[in-house]
Amino acid sequence: MTLQFYKYQGTGNDFVMIDNRNLDFPKSQELIAHLCHRRFGIGADGLILLENAEGYDFRMVYYNANGLEGSMCGNGGRCTVAFAKFLDIFDTKTRFMAVDGEHDAFLENGLVHLKMKEVDYIEKTDNYFFMDTGSPHYVEFVENLNQYEVFEKGKAIRYNDRFREKGTNVNFVEVLDKNAIQVRTYERGVEDETYSCGTGVTASVLAYSLQYQTSPVQVKTLGGDLQISYEKEGNLYKNIYLIGKAEQVFKGEVNI
Repeated sequence: MTLQFYKYQGTGNDFVMIDNRNLDFPKSQELIAHLCHRRFGIGADGLILLENAEGYDFRMVYYNANGLEGSMCGNGGRCTVAFAKFLDIFDTKTRFMAVDGEHDAFLENGLVHLKMKEVDYIEKTDNYFFMDTGSPHYVEFVENLNQYEVFEKGKAIRYNDRFREKGTNVNFVEVLDKNAIQVRTYERGVEDETYSCGTGVTASVLAYSLQYQTSPVQVKTLGGDLQISYEKEGNLYKNIYLIGKAEQVFKGEVNI
């Protein structure tokens, strides 16, 4: 069987994108992991299927690079919106379904604005913050982030006694000024540092907002720049938008 695929990236977070509206893609963990493998497959941080969803423009189904279906991926969501636009599924605004519920999105000046789920609880400790922004995220503020051992320290946290069973993504954040931060992320499922993580950037900004209540916030990642805007009512964060570019890199065919 020959499979047509597209490769998209959003701030260096890259995905194999497949139009699966006819539901003919074999959802095998082994196959998906193979396609995401950077030496034996296409190579990606994850694989995303675009499918039909009653009452919505489309459904996003996201798989981690290990072949298992994952929780919400923000940069993957932005790339799926760009892919749906490429397929002429919508004009400028869209509403779609993902694993964590419905999402609105729109395109403006070449940027994808993706509405994230509302957040009403942030766990605060002396050393870190923990929350769910569509995926679970640990956030720790550090200094000298460019020299920080993200892989080693992130892996140790992801596999510690608290997080080993369900896993967590781990974000290390450096404050640049009162409306800008830098974020580096160790992602579960990929089990490595990635160039960017949309739900991680979102979590990092919300943790940062507990000290500096400003919106929007500029975010520097290894893969480029993102922006987060939000509104806050008491402990509720709403109208959270993840904003940035999402680009098609190439398309091709692969035998499966």
